Amino acid sequence: MPNRSTDALFQLVKSLEKSEKRNFKLYVKRNSASEDLKIVKLFDALDKLDAYDEEQLLKKNRSIKKRQLSNMKAHLYKQILSSLRLIKDENNIDIQLHEQMDHARILFNKGLYLQSLKVLDKMKEMARANEQLTYLQQALFFEKKIEGLFITRSMREKASQLSKESDETNCQLSLVNRLSNLSLQLYGWYITHGHARSQKEVEELKKFLEDNLPEETKNAQGFYERLYLNQSYCWYAFIRQDFLQYYRYTQKWVDLFAEYPGMYDIETAHYIKGMHNLMGAHFDLRNAKKLQECIDEFEKFSHRKVVKNNDINRILLFVYLTTARINSYFLEGNFTEGSKQVPFIEEKLKEYELFIDRHRILVFYYKIASLYFGAGKNEKAIEYLNKIINWKVDLRTDLQCYARLLHLIAHYELGNFDLLEYLTKSVYRFMAKMKSLSAVEEEMFHFLRRSFQVNAHALKPEFERLLEKLRRYENNPLETRAFSYLDVISWLESKINNVPVQEVIRQKYLQGRKKIVSE
Repeated sequence: MPNRSTDALFQLVKSLEKSEKRNFKLYVKRNSASEDLKIVKLFDALDKLDAYDEEQLLKKNRSIKKRQLSNMKAHLYKQILSSLRLIKDENNIDIQLHEQMDHARILFNKGLYLQSLKVLDKMKEMARANEQLTYLQQALFFEKKIEGLFITRSMREKASQLSKESDETNCQLSLVNRLSNLSLQLYGWYITHGHARSQKEVEELKKFLEDNLPEETKNAQGFYERLYLNQSYCWYAFIRQDFLQYYRYTQKWVDLFAEYPGMYDIETAHYIKGMHNLMGAHFDLRNAKKLQECIDEFEKFSHRKVVKNNDINRILLFVYLTTARINSYFLEGNFTEGSKQVPFIEEKLKEYELFIDRHRILVFYYKIASLYFGAGKNEKAIEYLNKIINWKVDLRTDLQCYARLLHLIAHYELGNFDLLEYLTKSVYRFMAKMKSLSAVEEEMFHFLRRSFQVNAHALKPEFERLLEKLRRYENNPLETRAFSYLDVISWLESKINNVPVQEVIRQKYLQGRKKIVSE
């Protein structure tokens, strides 16, 4: 499991590329006094560690005293950031706009006010062209400061123009801020609770959206207002498990980048997240063809310089592209093929463990367990499910619940009947405590309790009865959670027909393809 409490300096050192490490050492030698070169030794010592261990660090580097370590680490941290700041990315709009503001301030402090205003005009033009409202606001604020000193003797209309521009920018920024807050709060609700479990929660969610959705959204014109508005509706639909609406808003989210092509490089992470949700929507709607088309498009995007040269973009793309590929294996019933990818996934998770959040790790463990379960490798499925169950974390109660449910079914498949009664009671108590029992889950628990008293030859009618009951819930929006996390229907069909669950899902996929071709 990733060490989320690891040392901040150690994380920063481990995030550096070879060229960045080389640049740091040149920077220190060029700009530091001889006594400051001690931090290079600390840098090298940290770089050699596989995991942060202060005791080991001091033991192997006797020249570093414990009483000095805290100050040395703080100094090293600042020096690394300073060296990174000097490596310019000419395509980074933030760096360009920062640089222009720096130039404007330098010229202002030199008394060259008119030159400073010219730089600010260029900065405003670039900020508007790239939808960078916060930089536009900074430029306008500084421009008003200069004009307010009556140094330039500008025309009276200039004051009115600046006031109008400032008001418009502030109104736009206020709307962006309120919509981004709404989007973040809805996403946070999902991360904490998962999908809505009852009509009461659906109504509470609806009221929350209505209370916090600004009236001005009907006039939203800019990139960021529309981005956060689409994101808000996206999370709202997803939590309610309205997957068709979820698809519509994720598609609008992604299409926005086609309308503003310059934003691919500026807001790359938002595009990557949008594609992840679009692929997730196709998975939820069981649209294997569209999912594969998105995967192909996403793979092409992965070769762009803005992805390959940026750590966070590269990591996000690995996470989301891998998730989409696993989902594709699920839809096509290729669990055995998918399980072959697990060693690669584990290798990358190890490589990126300092930078991938706990929630995402839990999702990967559940998906890997599902791959093994679908492939009939129940022991391996249980191994990964235990990682979720034993990980004391307060995120994703829905994942915790379904990990336990799948864990129970995997033991059932293995015939571990001596454990089942205890596990059934334990899982039931956990899910009831989490207020997470749906009608589908209640039916499954009733079946499992009855199955202890039923002989093996009499189980088939019990499976058939359970299947008949569960089919009634397939189109119930509040029950789709059970079917999206665990394909109970296919599992029951596999038990009734005495074939592997992988084969059942594969046949459904092939029949669906034939239907599409015939149409």
